[in-house]
Amino acid sequence: MRRTTIGRSVAALSALAMLAACSTDESLDEPATESAEEGAEGAEDEGSEDGGEEADAGSDDEWFDQGEYDEQFEQRSATFEGDPETPWLQYIDGDMTDTSEYASDGAMKVCFSNASIDNPWRQTGWITMNQQLEVLQEDGVISEMETRDAQADDNTQIADIDYFISEGNCDAFVISPNSTAALTPAVERACDTGLPVVVFDRGVETDCPTTFIHPIGGYAWGIDTAEFLSENLEEGDKVVALRILPGVDVLEHRWAAAEQIFEENGIEAVDYFTGADPTEIKNILADELATGEVQGVWMDAGDGAVAAIEAFEDAGQDYPVMTGEDEMSFLRKWQDTELTGLAPVYSNFQWRTPLLAVEQIFAGEEVPTEWVLPQEPITEDERAEYLEANDGMPDGHYAKFGGEDLPGYPDVWQERIIP
Repeated sequence: MRRTTIGRSVAALSALAMLAACSTDESLDEPATESAEEGAEGAEDEGSEDGGEEADAGSDDEWFDQGEYDEQFEQRSATFEGDPETPWLQYIDGDMTDTSEYASDGAMKVCFSNASIDNPWRQTGWITMNQQLEVLQEDGVISEMETRDAQADDNTQIADIDYFISEGNCDAFVISPNSTAALTPAVERACDTGLPVVVFDRGVETDCPTTFIHPIGGYAWGIDTAEFLSENLEEGDKVVALRILPGVDVLEHRWAAAEQIFEENGIEAVDYFTGADPTEIKNILADELATGEVQGVWMDAGDGAVAAIEAFEDAGQDYPVMTGEDEMSFLRKWQDTELTGLAPVYSNFQWRTPLLAVEQIFAGEEVPTEWVLPQEPITEDERAEYLEANDGMPDGHYAKFGGEDLPGYPDVWQERIIP
């Protein structure tokens, strides 16, 4: 079991480079050592053991919830409370949790149970989180953050949470669950301690946490991307959907929403699980291009987007209309090729929010019960702005990381280590 204690002197995170998966950043590239089924990241960039297999379209209905779809459709245009200059503190108005019972004086200890840092999205967020921690330590809010990394394994994370509970040395829990159902009982046990519990990124099947922090969600991603492709394609055009792996709710919701919109607009869509493996992505697209024209590419995460574009180059075919993600490798390739594209976002700046929520909780301030953060795609008109703002960042960096005002910027993100 892995244990990391981060106090006022933050140690170098050499594991960051060792645990990378599916990255185009050479400083982070290491072969995966565990199954991607175990490494299912709730929204981003995971690999799958089912690389290259055509997905079972008949299984998608179980992941589609019309009520959630409608809610997220509306939330895309919602008014967010708070300053747009600090989107990691914005939220959609709703129920608030009274935290006056947790008001305290002096620095408190946070215990963080993390699913993993095994892909570039999570690595970028982990760096940002630790730089935010540094600020809160200097301000005397947090004394230390003891972190246990489950390396994308449910059983390990359950044991990690139970360790924190039995240790009895935590003032607050922060949990990023590896998977939804499996982690629910452990999160409930953390809630039963009477201490504040902050859950972020992926959810659990209980409303006991003090706050649950996340961007709008997978349906919003699917709506944004499928509407973009439908608007830029003709009825009867073909889209190849490249999906990372099955069974992860946010990823499944992305495809469930997109599939419905493609059907409504007469777009022919065929989907494959790729494992985010560049070779598999190229093989899939090479086979599809050999049998006919492909006008569009849809992805449920941007890892492997460059490989998808290169497949068209290798085949001597026109670039597709395409959606990727705000990972720098895609933004750069998108600019170089001038293809028609969109970079959907699963806001990486959310990694700041849990510790800022802890600060509010220790101050006895109300926090949103469900803290829904903004989730806005990067359009072609905005691309140059984000490329300039992130100049010098590695390919595995995410443009909307939201750490520009934190100590160590830009060096720690460029070097991919914690100073």
